[in-house]
Amino acid sequence: MKSKILTIVSSVLIMSLAFVGCAKEEPKQVAEQPAVEQPAAEPAAPDFDMENDITVIARDAASGTRGAFHELMKIKVKEGDTEVDKLVVGALEFDGTDKVITAVEGDKYGIGYISLGSVSERIKAANVDGVEATIENVKSGAYAVARPFLLVTKGTENDLVKDFISFTESVQGQQIVGEKNYITAVASPVEYKATGMSGTIKFAGSTSVTPLMEKLQEAYKELNPNVVFEMQSNGSSQGIKAAIDGSYDIGMSSRELKDDEKSQLNEHTLAIDGIAVILNNENPMTDISTENITKIYTGEITKWSEIK
Repeated sequence: MKSKILTIVSSVLIMSLAFVGCAKEEPKQVAEQPAVEQPAAEPAAPDFDMENDITVIARDAASGTRGAFHELMKIKVKEGDTEVDKLVVGALEFDGTDKVITAVEGDKYGIGYISLGSVSERIKAANVDGVEATIENVKSGAYAVARPFLLVTKGTENDLVKDFISFTESVQGQQIVGEKNYITAVASPVEYKATGMSGTIKFAGSTSVTPLMEKLQEAYKELNPNVVFEMQSNGSSQGIKAAIDGSYDIGMSSRELKDDEKSQLNEHTLAIDGIAVILNNENPMTDISTENITKIYTGEITKWSEIK
């Protein structure tokens, strides 16, 4: 097991570097052949061994994606007055969305979970309980593996912070939310007008919210060029803590606030996001039930052949 973990971690590091530097190759031209119809459910790779151990890939403990996913999938359970995370011993835990993608991309027996907005051709999203992970299905409630993206503040926001939050809830801000493949959270947004403000806003928190926040900051700065942004992507729990202690102006969270956190913070719902269960492109699986996902992540199922 130690050897396998070292292999996967090495693969993540190597592929992360290689992915940045490599351009996508153009497909080679081949001689035209008669079309052969292939069954839709045919395995992607003939050498995929269903008896192979599943590589369980998770986010780090500070991640809001982990918090939301583990609660939804009943990986985290209550035992008396204590919440216990039953994540299987030996699971690989990574502190960023792209590291999870790279790990699954590099291991055909891997399974992971990421923000639906971060799904790309590098991996594939499995259906959950027969429902495809799409924006439309999250909106309708058919795809139930979803959570909010929150901006949280101490409640003593200055005018600049208030203005930025107003922008995220405006027509322009919510348009960016939609363009980034998230679900808009404001029922009747109003048009934002530039205020010409200046100053610095400090953000900390969720790596899942970060890509969306970068686009919002870029658009806001075009309207208010004298504003400076500082951002630390270190997980939802850290962002919430930073907002509570006042070391950062805005915390970014990709999970619901706990009761004790709610009592200390103001929260603004930026967007709604699905959580995609991701597989390697060579994995022939296309659908996994919530029951089997729970069993995989708690160690009850250890081989792909055990999924029924």
